[in-house]
Amino acid sequence: MVHRERLDVPRGSGLHRAFGATIALQVGNVARQLGAESQTGAAMVLAVVREAAPIVAALLISGAGGSAMCADIGSRKIRDEISAMEVLAVNPIKTLVVPRIWAAIFVAMLLDGFVSVAGIAGGYFFNVVIQGGTPGAYLAPFSLLAQTADLIVAIGKAGIFGLIAAMVACYFGFYAKGGPRAWATP
Repeated sequence: MVHRERLDVPRGSGLHRAFGATIALQVGNVARQLGAESQTGAAMVLAVVREAAPIVAALLISGAGGSAMCADIGSRKIRDEISAMEVLAVNPIKTLVVPRIWAAIFVAMLLDGFVSVAGIAGGYFFNVVIQGGTPGAYLAPFSLLAQTADLIVAIGKAGIFGLIAAMVACYFGFYAKGGPRAWATP
């Protein structure tokens, strides 16, 4: 049996555009009050790439992937498939848990880059179109504060968050209790 899990990328980009829009509106208002509207783009890159993108990636992994991992492993535990694997001398941790953890780490790292771009685009839209900023003032200061190291650290954070989300999901699925009767009774 082949299990195919789907990650809803448009929903994730919409979520991160909302983060980008919120950050852009708040930073834009403060920058306008201080007379530093030209630094809004640099502040957006720092806020989105360093902080918000790894958290959103972790939320997507734990919400979509984590619930699927927990449900799949939990149902296998309830149906005694894990006990059958142990009888056949197949390590269920190596077979069921380790691939899911590696997949969550990899997908979280990929999602981090995608939601960074979506968040910066959302911030650009709200800063330039809604607040009336200039595109040059938004894009020019990117290189002032944003460095390649920031992106690498953010991708690493997303990988760690993906690891934690997958480990928690697999743990709760692996130690599901109750058996079929507990699942069938209302």
